[in-house]
Amino acid sequence: MLVRPSGDVSTWGRLPLLAGLAVAEAIAACGVEPALKWPNDVWVAGRKVAGVLVESVTAGAAVESAVIGIGINVASVPETLDPGARACAACLADFIAAPDVADVAAAVLARIRVWYHRLAAGGGGEMIAAWRTRALPWWGRDVEARSGDEVVRGRAIDVHESGALILLLADGATSLLHSGEVRELRPDGASSFDR
Repeated sequence: MLVRPSGDVSTWGRLPLLAGLAVAEAIAACGVEPALKWPNDVWVAGRKVAGVLVESVTAGAAVESAVIGIGINVASVPETLDPGARACAACLADFIAAPDVADVAAAVLARIRVWYHRLAAGGGGEMIAAWRTRALPWWGRDVEARSGDEVVRGRAIDVHESGALILLLADGATSLLHSGEVRELRPDGASSFDR
């Protein structure tokens, strides 16, 4: 979907979390218990059922437009996924009987509308708080984040009001990550990137 928010990046940089929250709330209404993986994945029972991608156009500090792309595995897991990704994926039909694509889409759009208008009215803190309640229980655990060629390891502390992931680094400094793929580190210090 295309949105044309009125405001700056500090407000609308939270769109990926907003969209993930909307998906989680919509599928929770179907009778499953989703969890959010920062910044853009929705998981059920330890497997990914949905992902969000937001691309925005900015002018200075203002967001002119954004395209929110949402993919939800409703009836099946795509056959085209590589075996590793397929093993970690699920679909709503794995958890509820005969989910209807149109009903799921309508529920997601309804929840996006609610949170979009709340964010526009200054409810960013409320939206982030709702996101936190559905987040995977990674707080206090070691994670690895990859953004392009850069890899950062640290302890996941929280989500900043801007939507950035807060990491506590080994040297005691904190780092705000605004995008990237994050994996929890295994006890041996390796991450799923190492597989």
